[in-house]
Amino acid sequence: MYELQWLLLPVAAASGWALAKSDAKRKTVASPALTSDYFKGLNYLLNEQPDKAIECFMRVLEVDSDTVEIHLAVGSLFRQRGEVDRAIRIHQNLINRTTLNKSQRSQALLELALDYMRAGLFDRAESLCRELIGMEDRSARAMALLSDIYQQEKEWDQAIVVTRRLQDKTGQPMDQAIAQFYCELAEQARAEGNIDEAYKKVDEALGADINCVRASMIRGEMAAAAGDCAAAIRAYRQVELQDPAYLPEVIPALVRSYRQCDEINDLIDYLQKMSAERGGVTVLLALVELIERERGKAEAVRYLEQQLPSHPSLRGAARLMEMGMDSANAEARDMLNILKETVTRALQEKPVYQCTQCGFAGKALHWHCPGCKRWNTIKPIQGLEGE
Repeated sequence: MYELQWLLLPVAAASGWALAKSDAKRKTVASPALTSDYFKGLNYLLNEQPDKAIECFMRVLEVDSDTVEIHLAVGSLFRQRGEVDRAIRIHQNLINRTTLNKSQRSQALLELALDYMRAGLFDRAESLCRELIGMEDRSARAMALLSDIYQQEKEWDQAIVVTRRLQDKTGQPMDQAIAQFYCELAEQARAEGNIDEAYKKVDEALGADINCVRASMIRGEMAAAAGDCAAAIRAYRQVELQDPAYLPEVIPALVRSYRQCDEINDLIDYLQKMSAERGGVTVLLALVELIERERGKAEAVRYLEQQLPSHPSLRGAARLMEMGMDSANAEARDMLNILKETVTRALQEKPVYQCTQCGFAGKALHWHCPGCKRWNTIKPIQGLEGE
């Protein structure tokens, strides 16, 4: 209810503005019916009766069909409520009027484009956006909508073109999003078996944003698949320099590549350096596994015991409990097992990744946030329950 009340506020504001504008222009008092319905609508709105408020505002439209701003506001409200057909009818009727000035017409076209997008009619929305790009007062908004359309349709080449135009228009940096579009093209080429094209798109992604972690990950995966462990290592190690928050994502692949190159000592040195400089339980546990494999379990346990106080982690604690079971008596082993299972189950219910912008959380890494629709904002969660 409160959400709908907030949605109705623009209608009330637009209605008041339209009335004031009408009064100033005509130098007369608004008609009794118009004033009465307007204030009734406001009263219903404040008393949390949005449906009755909408009825009153709709009567305002019927009494004075020249109140363009109220038409726009009511149409927008219907769209936000999911009544897209009604929004489309209002905005289409508005556009058909010959009395609209240039600004009013462009705003009505923009609202209709938003209606079509909400309805999934992307071809119609695209056509309107292309028309709006030629209108100076709406061109930036139209470009943004057009970019969104191309992203939803996975037309990445066109998304790159229009997003670059939008970047030039607004001066706002959009290189991170553009780099992600190139990564999408790289993934498509890779899925089609066109590895050369995939490498080309990875290079273009890094050309747009040198700190594009995803591009380095794709390059590392392709090098590893081709058996070039040295190239894979170079690609994966770039992640540390680009954004160390994503380092946990490449540690398993990095370990495999080092092993394939038979450079275990170099791997241990690298992980120790990363653990000291960057921290993170994924690096720590990978290092513990290597120490256990190369130098024995006792040394691995000692190392983990030394590191946990300065790198507290539930995952690390669970691993230490597991490693301590072999040397414990039956009673202690049962207790350690219960504790480990409790911690493990608690962690299984926790999200692993979170968006730094909107807070969306989940267990899978999304390069495009399902919540706020921004690119490259979801990262591994830090802290006791995360990294």
